[in-house]
Amino acid sequence: MSGYPVHGVGLGLRRSMIDSLADQTPQQVNFWEVAPENWIGVCGRYGKRLRELTEKFSFICHGLSLSIGGPSPLDEAFLHRLKRFFKEHRICYYSEHLSYCSDDGHLYDLMPIPFTEEAVHYVANRIRYVQDILERRIAVENVSYYATPGKQMDEIDFLNAVLQEADCDLLLDVNNIYVNSINHRYDAEVFLRGLPAERIRYIHVAGHYQEAEDLIVDTHGADVIDPVWRLLEKAYQHFGVIPTLLERDFNLPPLAELLQEVDTIHALQSKWSAQPSDYLQHG
Repeated sequence: MSGYPVHGVGLGLRRSMIDSLADQTPQQVNFWEVAPENWIGVCGRYGKRLRELTEKFSFICHGLSLSIGGPSPLDEAFLHRLKRFFKEHRICYYSEHLSYCSDDGHLYDLMPIPFTEEAVHYVANRIRYVQDILERRIAVENVSYYATPGKQMDEIDFLNAVLQEADCDLLLDVNNIYVNSINHRYDAEVFLRGLPAERIRYIHVAGHYQEAEDLIVDTHGADVIDPVWRLLEKAYQHFGVIPTLLERDFNLPPLAELLQEVDTIHALQSKWSAQPSDYLQHG
């Protein structure tokens, strides 16, 4: 497989890391990811440092507020600001959540899109509109969800239908598959194998919070646990080694501790890079 926008292992850039990166940028981080909403229009020390980093390293943007499945019209002015930001900072790629977060105002959470045929057509049309304005392909991320309002089809069928009709790419979040598999009682590996390999552009892996035995909350605020690492390995086994980014949004430990998990991803990628994937063997 080819066509990945980046390679190796990435890390989400947070402002609290800026000082740690001032003297030396860790070599094991091959690419960085930022939420553009947190950086558009930022000036001063942070803005200068971001420019220094984007001039030296590969950067991806992962959006927070596009609300691709929302009931309100898409914010065209915001899309044009995004487009300028991508050009200014040489952003390699852009992804967003397959969800919505606004309805005449921000809801400050990622809300589930109903798994219906009508929603497939609605969301796919909005994704195509975004791609036309940005003049680039984008990826949508499979999200964690805690309710299924108006469900008429399974999550995997809804996701694949959107990807096909919109002709867009997939940001594969391994942790979200695991979280949903526990909360909604399905087989995570079966779900993984049902995804279209040719549309995956990169992977997210993260930690979560165990609320109860049968309820997990996707927080990005803890270390990655062993079942999620094993599911990431299954992804490499099935699809081949894909660029993978470690997400950590809350309870940020020192950068050295985050790099230990980055090193774990590198070790898994090295392990599987020499082995043919199921997809290449049987595709």
